[in-house]
Amino acid sequence: MNKFYVASSFRNMDAVMYVSKQLVHQGYMYTYDWTKNVKAREGNTLLLEDLKVIGQHEKNAVKESDFIVVILPGGKGTHIELGIALGLGNKIFLYSSDRAIDHVETTSTFYHLPEVEKCYGTLDELVDKIITQLPINHEV
Repeated sequence: MNKFYVASSFRNMDAVMYVSKQLVHQGYMYTYDWTKNVKAREGNTLLLEDLKVIGQHEKNAVKESDFIVVILPGGKGTHIELGIALGLGNKIFLYSSDRAIDHVETTSTFYHLPEVEKCYGTLDELVDKIITQLPINHEV
């Protein structure tokens, strides 16, 4: 269980890049780095065909992952990616820096399913939780 995907929004790019870098450094395999989609981020040269290609890459990455990390608040695709992972029965680490996921008016029913591990605190604490719960087997 060492392949992962990070779902979030472009406004959380620094957090996504930090978490993914830390996990890769520990030996986990990142299935797709959507933060490199400069055209989508800039928004002015993006075509519908580009969205189709990006969407296919993201869907495949979630399907190939053993677990996903969701960093809230998410973008438009974040909850679709969460849904794909839930449908596949994958482990999900749901990170909320402000604990909004614990308030009825700002939460989702899906955040409270058994396969969703709610995470709070710092990004380092999130990474530590993942490493503790899903350790890499370094045996050859």
